[in-house]
Amino acid sequence: MNEKIIELIEEKKFSQLKEELNEMISVDIAELIDELDKKNSIIVFRLLSKDHAAEVFSYLSSAQQKDIVGAMHETKMKEILEELYFDDMIDFLEEMPANVVKKILKASTEEERKLINQFLNYPENSAGSLMTIEYVDLKKEMSVKEALSHIKKIGVDKETIYTCYVLNDKRKLEGIVSLRKLVLMEDDLLISDIMNEDVITTQTIDDQEEIASLFKKYDLITLPVVDKEGRLVGIITIDDIVDVIERENTEDFQKMAAMEPNDEEYLETGIFSLARKRIIWLLVLMVSATFTGSIISRFEDVLSTVVILATFIPMLMDTAGNAGSQSSTLVIRGMALGEIAINDYLKVFWKELRVSVVVGVALGIINFGRMLLLTKAGIPIAFTVSFTLFLTIVMAKVVGGTLPMLAKKLKLDPAIMAGPLITTIVDAMALIVYFNIASLLLGLV
Repeated sequence: MNEKIIELIEEKKFSQLKEELNEMISVDIAELIDELDKKNSIIVFRLLSKDHAAEVFSYLSSAQQKDIVGAMHETKMKEILEELYFDDMIDFLEEMPANVVKKILKASTEEERKLINQFLNYPENSAGSLMTIEYVDLKKEMSVKEALSHIKKIGVDKETIYTCYVLNDKRKLEGIVSLRKLVLMEDDLLISDIMNEDVITTQTIDDQEEIASLFKKYDLITLPVVDKEGRLVGIITIDDIVDVIERENTEDFQKMAAMEPNDEEYLETGIFSLARKRIIWLLVLMVSATFTGSIISRFEDVLSTVVILATFIPMLMDTAGNAGSQSSTLVIRGMALGEIAINDYLKVFWKELRVSVVVGVALGIINFGRMLLLTKAGIPIAFTVSFTLFLTIVMAKVVGGTLPMLAKKLKLDPAIMAGPLITTIVDAMALIVYFNIASLLLGLV
């Protein structure tokens, strides 16, 4: 399909191109535009109808949105923005430079400006910054017939009509009713008789991670957002939460890899920006690794007495780091999914202790046999290394499982206590245990 579109652009068959675009799904057109160069992407976008263009625009990357805004006439751009759902327009404005936002606000009505400024002032990553004001509201005094007529009248401009919100005269949320229930009920029944008063809500300042947990826990497709007085100010839809989950997962992966989070796409991010976000943690880890060198220097006498001990240091450090990373990854993921709470630290400690003993014994026995069969180390050296391996695995798994929970307790992101940092910590612990055990069991002083 993309090859055919490009061919039509090159041959300047714009009438046929317009027909082809009208047959395509909006998200596919957005992907196509992202693949085209600036000139051709603007040509394709200009051929779309107003309604189609607004939907496609909401799927474009921020870089493509900037290019299109720069190329479009102010009047045409305003028409497209008016067709966007309100939350998509807010997301767009948050990504745009100040001069673009100023231009759009200037072209908006006083009421629109007030709403836009209100949304832009909500804390980043809060419920207020995610919500939309395009929902269907009903009165409990309405009959089912009146409610369905009301939905038909105003529903075309709303982002979702599957859940309707029952408000009183002060706009306080009293209940919800689904479109499914309205369609199936008798026409003369009142909304107050069929609405669900047990409503899950969130407040405007609540964090997006907490909101995502609510969607997952209660299998929601929408979530009403209320202010401190219980007045409905907006709703959050499942499509926005899917984006939140994707961003949060990406951020966690980046932190677990010892990088500063970055919202920009990889190929569109400058090399100096990428380097800056990586270099800080690499410097921290590099400096902290000097402790490992100082530990080895402190035990030079032990190494000079039994030189073969040095050959097993990489194996011990790597195994300890891997064991710690396994535990930290599982615990961090469990905390992110709400499966593990801070109060579960004793349960996590006890579980990781038992798991580490099983793993440590198995690897210790296998390593003992391997050293006797494949190396020139005798039984004392093989036992020393294998016993150290057992102890370091136990320590690494316990530390890897509990440090993320400690970070959460200290109001830090548990993801920072992942791979690289855990590895650095347990490497130092493994060396201290190794040399002390070697000194004790082999009689080295």
